Amino acid sequence: MQRSDIFVIGAGPAGLTTAYTLAKAGRDVIVIEKDPAYVGGISRTVNYKGFLFDIGGHRFFSKSREVVALWDEILPDDFIERPRLSRIFYRGKFYSYPLKAFEALHNLGLLQSTACMLSFGLAKLFPVKAPKTFHQWVRNQFGERLFAIFFKTYTEKVWGMSCDEISADWAAQRIRGLSLGAAIADGLRRSLGREKSKDSGDGPKTLIECFRYPRRGPGMMWEAAAEKLKAMGGRVLMDRTLERIAYDEARRLWTIEVVRSDGGRETFAANEIVSSAPIRELISALTPAPLSLLHARELKYRDFLTVVLIGRCERDLPDNWIYIHDETVKVGRVQNFRSWSPEMVPDHVSTCLGLEYFCFEGDGLWSADDADLVALGKAEIAKIGLMRPQDVRDACVVRQAKAYPVYDEDYSNNVAVIRRELRLRFPTLHLVGRNGMHKYNNQDHAMMTGMLTAANILAGETLYDVWQVNEDAEYTEAGFSGAEHALKSERLVPRRVAAGHDDLAA
Repeated sequence: MQRSDIFVIGAGPAGLTTAYTLAKAGRDVIVIEKDPAYVGGISRTVNYKGFLFDIGGHRFFSKSREVVALWDEILPDDFIERPRLSRIFYRGKFYSYPLKAFEALHNLGLLQSTACMLSFGLAKLFPVKAPKTFHQWVRNQFGERLFAIFFKTYTEKVWGMSCDEISADWAAQRIRGLSLGAAIADGLRRSLGREKSKDSGDGPKTLIECFRYPRRGPGMMWEAAAEKLKAMGGRVLMDRTLERIAYDEARRLWTIEVVRSDGGRETFAANEIVSSAPIRELISALTPAPLSLLHARELKYRDFLTVVLIGRCERDLPDNWIYIHDETVKVGRVQNFRSWSPEMVPDHVSTCLGLEYFCFEGDGLWSADDADLVALGKAEIAKIGLMRPQDVRDACVVRQAKAYPVYDEDYSNNVAVIRRELRLRFPTLHLVGRNGMHKYNNQDHAMMTGMLTAANILAGETLYDVWQVNEDAEYTEAGFSGAEHALKSERLVPRRVAAGHDDLAA
């Protein structure tokens, strides 16, 4: 049996940040990772014949100085600054995102634009009180017609469910701070070619114009973190899947059993466990079975796959990615990896596009043969008008299970029940990160949960309520305009709490 002070499940941003912080403080740490080759979780960078691609797209920005400082500490010489360029594809036309007012008016037409403004006015006059669903929340903010054009189709592709089934928590968390007034003002500024000062911290953070990015993808950050962790004495063990964990209350000791892909089994003992594994998997591995097991089984996840098409493109394509708000194709978003970093494409002339399809593990898309998925990708990229099928010379498919924790109407209560039991029965079991907390947070939020969890472990008491990261902090999906803004912004200081008295409101 191998022994460590702290055992970390998952080598993604949250798990590696926790382990790195603890190892710097001299603590003995073991990290296990299910993937046989890549660290970084959903923030890994996949290498296919020298072509590098990001799983989902990860801009590096944060309003937390601590997070930015850690990025610079781990990867001091390999960041580049990139312009943020993205568009929306809707009914055969491309819209700049963030919107340019005159372009949007031209594309929508006078009648449609007028109808959007009337719909917005109606929503403000007669808002849905205490909105509970994503549909109701967005309708209140933007009006029914803008909801249908710029939110409904893409959101339902992502989640595989009606916007009337998605909790309003999702909208409040991910697009909070962006109003129609702010979007119009920003769109007019862009249409007139007026640039905002980079030093300005004003305005919604969804309207960023640049970001930092590791020159060879986000996986570069986490590969460096793993190497530095090992240099400090930590252990990172790949190809290990959690099978069983048991807690000896009398000895305050955890026993962890893992299995490798070759069928080999290993047993570990640790004083504390930090888990970034999906809550459903973690609770299922606990023995004896916790009372909240049924609640854990109710938690849902959305998966996705990327069809990568490599070839030549006759048209200029400066976008980082394009949102596909078109019901006639299944693809939800298209990544252009060269625009993330020129070093993602080895020959510097090829175009490498990633077509993202959102699905559920085991459904028709997920289970389809790679050849069929590539054929689908070629047909749909041609329909959108970004690349001709005959110009595609190579392709591959990458699947990502449990990419997104689902915010259905029951998730909040299920998570609250699980948290309550874990806090009372297993005080040395700590949850971090997106899947570890069933919270659709960004990479820097996940890192912050790891940093604060490490601080709690080192202090031997609950100094910080990690569950307030991404809730109390005013923060949205698009974040600040790169690390320069982050260094000038206020610190993200989660609420300090007394041990055993964290707020269980989800």
